[in-house]
Amino acid sequence: MKLKWLKNTSYSIPTKYHILFWFSYFTFNVIRWGSYFDDYWYSLKSNFVEFPLHILLVYFNIYFLIPKYILKKKYYTYIIVLILVLFIAYFLRTELNYLLVTKNIWPEAETTQQAFTFNHIIAVILGEIYVIALATAIKLTVDWVYERKRVQDLKKIQLQTELNFLRSQIQPHFFFNTLNNLYALTLEKSTIAPSVVLKLSEIMQYVLYDAKGDTISLFTAINYIQNYLDLERLRYGNNIQASTDIIGNIDEIEVPPILFLPFIENCFKHGAKNNDNIEVAISFENIENKWLIFKVENTYKKLDKLNEANTKHGIGLQNVKRRLELLFPNNFDLKITVLDQKYCVFLKIPIQ
Repeated sequence: MKLKWLKNTSYSIPTKYHILFWFSYFTFNVIRWGSYFDDYWYSLKSNFVEFPLHILLVYFNIYFLIPKYILKKKYYTYIIVLILVLFIAYFLRTELNYLLVTKNIWPEAETTQQAFTFNHIIAVILGEIYVIALATAIKLTVDWVYERKRVQDLKKIQLQTELNFLRSQIQPHFFFNTLNNLYALTLEKSTIAPSVVLKLSEIMQYVLYDAKGDTISLFTAINYIQNYLDLERLRYGNNIQASTDIIGNIDEIEVPPILFLPFIENCFKHGAKNNDNIEVAISFENIENKWLIFKVENTYKKLDKLNEANTKHGIGLQNVKRRLELLFPNNFDLKITVLDQKYCVFLKIPIQ
């Protein structure tokens, strides 16, 4: 059973990497000191004695001392406990080397040295601190990289969640408006009501199935707009004059689904009453395969104060603006103006 204080709440490095690290470090040390003393057998034995202590100290520091003291800002307590542990490690290492490896406990010294002297204690403890610092630095670096990635992934999830929510708002908003139009037609016992239902079902199929991905082809988005215009033509008859221009190649362009429709809906919101003519001009332009320019202009009839207040509180345009901010942060241009009785929208986004 794993002790509670050994539980690590940070990123858990797979066991194979722990083994690889210690095996590599052990091999390096054996070769290094074997070459230094010209005695590889002595280097192998001494490292077999010392490395279990290195490993215990490193994991005790990482999984117990740091969470218990450093993360709780008990720095002085951490230093005191670490010094105590290092002295215990010094005693064990010195005794084990003396009993199992060699009577010369400090062979790299220029003169014969005794155990438990100041110089020997400092040399051994500094060696242990080096190992602890190296392994801890690696672990903290891995944790930092993992945490950074986790925060980035969390931001992406939050972004996608908000985008999905905004997109889900657009769909019922559109259907609500269309059903209101259909309701008005049924009250008038209009013969075009069945055609509206059929066209609406085609658009529902698009929204429920085709627009589920992160992007759709621009061609599909334009086709969706045409279906919407057909719906409005059924409602307004010959009072609608709509044109769609495409400049440049759009075959490979992908765009977020249901991005342009609220602007088209807005044309009819600001356009006119049922007995007025509505002119809508829509254009898409590919600029050097880097930017997509979307423009729409429509006749503008100033609404009375009550209707204008209701329009301002609609979710359509606010929703699109928020989606643009999330999808293309600081990388889009949206201008909405009223000029010469024309309601004009200019949108520039990077090509996906």
